[in-house]
Amino acid sequence: MIALQGISVSSGVAIGEALVIDYEGFRIPRRFLMRDAVDDELQRLSSAMEAVAEDIERNRVSIASQLGEKYGAIFAAHLQVLRDERLNNEIRHLVLERHYSPEYAVSRTLRRYAKVFLELDSAHHAERAQDIFDIERSLLYYLLGLRREELSHLTSPVVVLAHNLRPSETAKLNPEFVLGFATEIGGGLSHTAIVAKGLEIPAVVGMGEFLTDVSGGDLVIVDGDHGRIILQPDEETIARYRHEVEEHRTISARLDELAELPAQTQDGTLIRLAANIEFPHEVASCIQRGAEGIGLYRTEFLYLGASEEPTEEDHFQAYSQVVSAMKGHSVVIRTLDLGADKMGHKPLGEEEHNPFLGLRSIRLSLKNVTLFRTQLRAILRASALGQIELMFPLISTMVELRQAKSVLNDVMEDLAEEGIPFDADLKVGMMVEVPAAVMMIDRFLREVDFVSIGTNDLVQYTLAVDRDNKDVADLYQTVDPSVLRLIDATLKSAAEADVFVSVCGEISGQPAFAMLLLGMGVRALSVPPSLIPEIKKLCRSVSVPDCEAIYQCAMDMETAGEIKTYLHEELRKTVPELVPF
Repeated sequence: MIALQGISVSSGVAIGEALVIDYEGFRIPRRFLMRDAVDDELQRLSSAMEAVAEDIERNRVSIASQLGEKYGAIFAAHLQVLRDERLNNEIRHLVLERHYSPEYAVSRTLRRYAKVFLELDSAHHAERAQDIFDIERSLLYYLLGLRREELSHLTSPVVVLAHNLRPSETAKLNPEFVLGFATEIGGGLSHTAIVAKGLEIPAVVGMGEFLTDVSGGDLVIVDGDHGRIILQPDEETIARYRHEVEEHRTISARLDELAELPAQTQDGTLIRLAANIEFPHEVASCIQRGAEGIGLYRTEFLYLGASEEPTEEDHFQAYSQVVSAMKGHSVVIRTLDLGADKMGHKPLGEEEHNPFLGLRSIRLSLKNVTLFRTQLRAILRASALGQIELMFPLISTMVELRQAKSVLNDVMEDLAEEGIPFDADLKVGMMVEVPAAVMMIDRFLREVDFVSIGTNDLVQYTLAVDRDNKDVADLYQTVDPSVLRLIDATLKSAAEADVFVSVCGEISGQPAFAMLLLGMGVRALSVPPSLIPEIKKLCRSVSVPDCEAIYQCAMDMETAGEIKTYLHEELRKTVPELVPF
């Protein structure tokens, strides 16, 4: 059994057969053969071996003629591995005696050989391991060919294991067949992570290299609660996690009973509990769980993976679908919050060396006013269908806010001249995500109708930590005292100015941290739909005075570790069923 630690991005536990996606995008299946198909499959294996051998020999001859026999010898070594008698016998044995598919037999055998080389821990042996992986890819190409299956076309339940999953790929996952996923790279607050939460698929990212330790069809466990995966689990571990899955279901069913009840504390204070969404289809889950509106509608999904820039009509259809479904409840739409490095349809003039400090969010919109106007027109048109509020992301200066509002006013004038209906009294707000915004919050509050504290970015920019870099992930601390002071300063200024303020981001969706926010004076939270029942249960189990006392104790502490431990202990005493297993 191998237990590996990564970064948890979506809670829950998944137990199932692995579907391994290698660097080339191959699906490596585990398929057992009928007895009468073995001979045909062995012939298919032999044909693939011969085809790969011919390719290698052609490459050897070509390179040797251009660069000399010394370089051609590289491919001669590949050919020697491919024709190794022991290797071939092992692969054929798995097909003949265990009735494995040739694809699975090839992957399982070659990966075991590669792992032996990797464990020798030398540059020379690491190169030999890469040679073996290269041969595996070549054989899979001939064995799978056009029969490679898209993740969106799965027909049986699997756990997806991959080097990486792009947000656009993650968005196409069907929760009916994808029980969970884990990736070698990725950050805890990436768009892939956000999409996984939205789909409610248990997920762990940033695992580091582990695909060499697993083959398609192996039983694996993805523990999204604790950020780990377990390969080749023993029977005791499987039984324990299956029990945990049942516990999850029991607790979820009990929490779902709160859907029609208000998020009201025991002393009668009402908390506005809204939902964060990425896709229009998530609205059904929001309504089912009793969300009091959409506190953050991310619009990046229209751009991620798109080969062409979305049209005004694309925007309008996405927004109008959500607004109509929410039937009068407020929908806060945030304008594009992507970096130029993620705009697949709009190539950069030069590489973004530090995208988090580069051309992104409102900066990108103000640099591409045509793109910005397209989105604003669609939002305004949709505002005629229900209660929409507009929010600008990553505002750091008064100039940015005023420029954004100026473009909005221009678009309003254009629509009015064209006779297109929209809400002329549309509320306009901004995200508070950088320390500069907090330092100038008293001025900003004079020019907006509401603010939303985006804690994910606020933590990143306050602590100077790239939240998607696993090497510094331990420094990314949501309840660091410096971050809490910035939140507190924003709340106090907003209260004095009588401006509505909500909090979204990781901190608002964790019961222990939400308890702290209530003590700070937060009365509006926006969380992923899947977390609404937990946060509502938290709200209905505490009183504001108790939360205020917790907050005061926490603010006397000097480190995030102390605060986190303290908050989890208070949660354990107050609402033990919300403490992770």
